[in-house]
Amino acid sequence: MESKQSSDPRRHRRAATVIKTSLRELRVQLALLNHQIGGRLALKDIDLDCLDVLGKDGPLTPSALARRVGLHPATLTGILDRLERGGWIARDRDSADRRSVSIRLLPDRNREVFYLYRGMNDAMDDVCAEYTEAELELIADFLQRSAEAGRTSTSELGQDS
Repeated sequence: MESKQSSDPRRHRRAATVIKTSLRELRVQLALLNHQIGGRLALKDIDLDCLDVLGKDGPLTPSALARRVGLHPATLTGILDRLERGGWIARDRDSADRRSVSIRLLPDRNREVFYLYRGMNDAMDDVCAEYTEAELELIADFLQRSAEAGRTSTSELGQDS
């Protein structure tokens, strides 16, 4: 993609710095929100991460979920045991291959999570209402590309270890 920098490199750098600082603050605020919600539900932060990935991408095999949340499969087993006992997930065995397991969310408990996020969701609806459709598309593109940059950086760091 071609560079769209302004004619003043210093202004561009300052604006980019404000964005990066704002993304860091957003990360902190979302982490705090997740921690508060996890505390209300007696879930650890990684439990919420697993539930979020399953909600977005599931059902998944344990190994696919472990890759997506960046955990060793043996570590994930304990988390899945805890989530299953709490009524958050179900492990479904493939009838043709009993070794094959798929993990899915159970809707009743996950409604509790959505309920607790309603304040943030409502606030985000208010924020988005202040932007045009074209502006929202630009913001969505930026966030998607930023998430991809994060995935790439995570993958590169994982290769170093």
